[in-house]
Amino acid sequence: MAEVVIVTDAEAAGRLAADAILRRFARIDQPVLGVATGSTPLTTYRALASAGADLSGVRCFALDEYVGLPEGHPESYRAVLDREAVEPLGLDPALLAVPDASPATLASAGERYEAAITAAGGVDVQLLGIGTDGHIGFNEPGSSLASRTRVKTLTTQTREDNARFFDSIDQVPLHCLTQGLGTIRDARHLVLLAFGANKAAAVAAAVEGPVSSGVPGSLIQLHPSVTVLVDEAAASELQHADYYRLAYANKPEWQEL
Repeated sequence: MAEVVIVTDAEAAGRLAADAILRRFARIDQPVLGVATGSTPLTTYRALASAGADLSGVRCFALDEYVGLPEGHPESYRAVLDREAVEPLGLDPALLAVPDASPATLASAGERYEAAITAAGGVDVQLLGIGTDGHIGFNEPGSSLASRTRVKTLTTQTREDNARFFDSIDQVPLHCLTQGLGTIRDARHLVLLAFGANKAAAVAAAVEGPVSSGVPGSLIQLHPSVTVLVDEAAASELQHADYYRLAYANKPEWQEL
């Protein structure tokens, strides 16, 4: 079972996530962080920046990248991560890897990205959000639980959800390169964050529903080390919320988040 921690708000979740990351990284010579985009991880990035830790040697791997955006587009995930993670955290831009969505080499991009993650020794902590339809990364419902980095077609719902970052839905790419569910499962620790009532159904399905490709986020149930950080609204459909609160309130001091 994933550890589910219900917090007051996204800022509190960010502080807990940042603390967990820094404590784990303190024991690792060359730590590797899996970074995510969107609004969900921003409080974690802010908390990491406020901690003042030296993260310049941390190697990072992005979950995904759009296919079809021109180089330097402000909503490419390379550009987004440069703004929201690399600059505020003092990361080395050369140590941030993003899937290569260049049309000329797209056919081999997934295989090359998998090889790069393996060469780095794997991901120590992977940050995750979850879509309203239960997707993690850009693994849409129906994605194989064993999938690796590959090109995926985005659903209309995902494109509508992401249209807020563009002038219209017509500008949101139809395809992406994303780490697969099998790739995500290989990370040594997963931290899934979700905030707001619109994520409540997806959180409940991922944490307490059956493991199914129809709910890609349910992959977390197959992982031995997962922390789910949710606010009260996102936790509102969890059947065992009282138990999660009890377990966290009585957690032994020596146990990690």
